[in-house]
Amino acid sequence: MSNRYTKYEQLTRCLAADILKNKKSFSWRRIILRCIKQPKHRYIFWWRIASYLYSTDSHFCKSRARKINFSLIKKYNIEIMLGTQIGEGIRLPHFTGIVINPYCNIGKNVRIRQNTTIGIKDDVEGVLLTIGDNVDIGANCCIIGNDITIGNNVVIGAMSFINKSIPDDVVCYTEKTNKIIVRTE
Repeated sequence: MSNRYTKYEQLTRCLAADILKNKKSFSWRRIILRCIKQPKHRYIFWWRIASYLYSTDSHFCKSRARKINFSLIKKYNIEIMLGTQIGEGIRLPHFTGIVINPYCNIGKNVRIRQNTTIGIKDDVEGVLLTIGDNVDIGANCCIIGNDITIGNNVVIGAMSFINKSIPDDVVCYTEKTNKIIVRTE
């Protein structure tokens, strides 16, 4: 019983941070009104509910969670798999094309922009990709590898490919060069 209560407390803390941005105390009424008035919060609300249901031991709840997540994938074009651990205060400014593997542990106050893929390279058990607190991930990023750790307070530039661990307090980007070749005929 205490484990379920702890998970419920975590759900309410996450919803307060994600939707109310910790400006007001948690209440279901405030959360639902905010989701009605501001549709951008609906995805996070339903994903948190599905994640909570998926973490229970009930087969029925897990089934409901999978159905909710499947409908979220179809409606919002975001595929954050159930089993992914995401801390409080996640921000998804644009909803398109985000894919996150279930073997990820994402910290607090992380911002993930559109067309970002976060996942593991090989289908090996026991592999975990960890992203720290206060990380800002730019658009069109790919974070793929086994046992990668991205530290706290990291900024990852747009269109970056990350396949190695990154320490704390770093700005990281993939250097790109444009090569223009003139055709001569």
